[in-house]
Amino acid sequence: MKVRYKKLKECAVEPYKKHSIDAGFDLTATWIKNTEKYLEYGTDLAFEIPEGYVGLLFPRSSVRNQDLMLKNSVGVVDASYRGEIKFSFYKTKEYLNQYGESIIGADEYQIGERCGQIVIMKIPDIKMIEVNELSETDRGTDGYGSSGK
Repeated sequence: MKVRYKKLKECAVEPYKKHSIDAGFDLTATWIKNTEKYLEYGTDLAFEIPEGYVGLLFPRSSVRNQDLMLKNSVGVVDASYRGEIKFSFYKTKEYLNQYGESIIGADEYQIGERCGQIVIMKIPDIKMIEVNELSETDRGTDGYGSSGK
């Protein structure tokens, strides 16, 4: 399968996999918007996801070394979306400069660093069917933590 992408600015970096068997293509930050509550990283890339597929945006595993948490847990890029791919992270630690202004710290991604990844997956053809009863299971309606610690 081929997925088309467009560089929205010359500084954009081609999506790539470090290893050919990796699931996700790494995306590189080309700009940063720093707000009081979050950091937004732009990639200056737009994708043409084929119909029947979805692009899923995940943080990279290196996020464990950062003071960041992806705001929407997993981003969904539908086949109809043609805008820029961005990652918004909550700051889990605030850094202030000598004027009390929030700043980007050493424990956050910088421009030119890989800030996230996109995984392209096939969407199964699913039809929802309303029923009056569902089949029984051992778990039943038991919720959070019901299968043990």
